[in-house]
Amino acid sequence: MSRRIIIVTAVHAPSAHFLADAYKSLLDQELPEGWEWHWLIQEDGKTDQVAPHVPDDERVSFRQGRPGGPGVARTIALAHADGEYVKILDADDQLAPGALARDLAVLEADPSIGWTTSRVLDFLPDGSTVGFPGDPGAGPIERQEVVEYWASHDYRAQVHPATLFVRRDLLLALGGWMALPASEDTGLLLALNSVARGWFSSEVGLLYRKWEGQVTGQAAHVDAAERDARMAVVEARARALNHFEWRYPNSQS
Repeated sequence: MSRRIIIVTAVHAPSAHFLADAYKSLLDQELPEGWEWHWLIQEDGKTDQVAPHVPDDERVSFRQGRPGGPGVARTIALAHADGEYVKILDADDQLAPGALARDLAVLEADPSIGWTTSRVLDFLPDGSTVGFPGDPGAGPIERQEVVEYWASHDYRAQVHPATLFVRRDLLLALGGWMALPASEDTGLLLALNSVARGWFSSEVGLLYRKWEGQVTGQAAHVDAAERDARMAVVEARARALNHFEWRYPNSQS
């Protein structure tokens, strides 16, 4: 029986037409023998505008639910995550070739690593891509490294939460994504870094689409009062997890 990687995607109507590109990037992935992927697409809402864009593939499941933001959609999708690992793929993004195999190889080789991230390229409307200076070195990310960097660099992490590949049990233990209107994926990244070692791949793992309908490009996303509140609760959870000294893997297991 094949072992399974679960791809989790939250989608809303404005981004649904990008699902075809995300699907193609999944089809281009090559996995080791005995492994397969299953794609869980969860609509953030109940409209008739997303389903027509969902690929007709037995490896793809589509569900809907009441709107609550992408973090809620991803977390509710975990009810159907029956694989050992979970990979995040936003509806408007694309995986780079080899991304899944590289993520999988790291976690299969080292049980002390709980999650991985990888290099990102912005994917611009004209089809060009832009990278960023300052990526960390390839290899392990020790506990608290991301938290401390983020806190001292205007709440910007050195690795991208949209590239997370994580052990399902660890993701469930942390409650999935934070119940925030935005930055829910950053909250998860910092929580993971508080309790478990991670890994950064310097090979490109994701094309991060930039487009006018992008949620992070809207004025509400940079509202100062809300941003301060989001960052405060994200940091407080990460610090509390570290304070209570819950660790992955559990040394008592």
